[in-house]
Amino acid sequence: MAVKVGGKKVRRVGAREGYDRWSATYDKTPNPVVSMDERCTLIALAPKSNERILDAGCGTGRHFSPLRRAGCKVFGIDFSLGMLRMARRQFPQVPLLLVDLQDVLPFASGYFDAVLCALVGEHLERLYQVFHEMHRVLRPGGRLVFSVYHPEMAAAGIEANFQEVDVEFRLGAYRHTVKDYWQTLRSAGFTDVRQHEWRGDEQLISAVPQAKKYLNFPILLILQGKK
Repeated sequence: MAVKVGGKKVRRVGAREGYDRWSATYDKTPNPVVSMDERCTLIALAPKSNERILDAGCGTGRHFSPLRRAGCKVFGIDFSLGMLRMARRQFPQVPLLLVDLQDVLPFASGYFDAVLCALVGEHLERLYQVFHEMHRVLRPGGRLVFSVYHPEMAAAGIEANFQEVDVEFRLGAYRHTVKDYWQTLRSAGFTDVRQHEWRGDEQLISAVPQAKKYLNFPILLILQGKK
């Protein structure tokens, strides 16, 4: 049920329902966090030809094209059937599976050279389970790149949202801290854990004009780790 908040109708939904509903317009919705992620995250991943890469929480497959251009074998998993359907329409050649990242992943241990997990962290409650499984499916020497909506965004009450007709849907966010992500990665077995924090800048505002309010505000956190 929608309620009035500040003069507009707002409805809170779970992440799975929210992304199912959002899937048809997700790629068309101007989003400063997605824009920053697309600028920074694959640079951190540095994909190489012939690598097997798991896009964990792939959504509509927005990272598939650059990964495939780099010569990678890409696999996508997501818990939203709506998002996977959109990914399938655009990338019928990419193997896709409906999987909750908080469950056991349906892959053999050591199968992947790298795991990319972009912009799903605020929807994950069981972080240790998630990172433990990502560590398991990586080969020795493999790497994880984990980008997430910056915790300061969630702390400020900003959360993933989209508009449908006259209702704003809000998807909520778990209040994990930078320290929570860092320590859980280490406890799951990752080494050489590094972090990068990105703030709103003029380049972001040029791409997404409504991001002007986020100038110099922490937008994106990227964590990297090795097995």
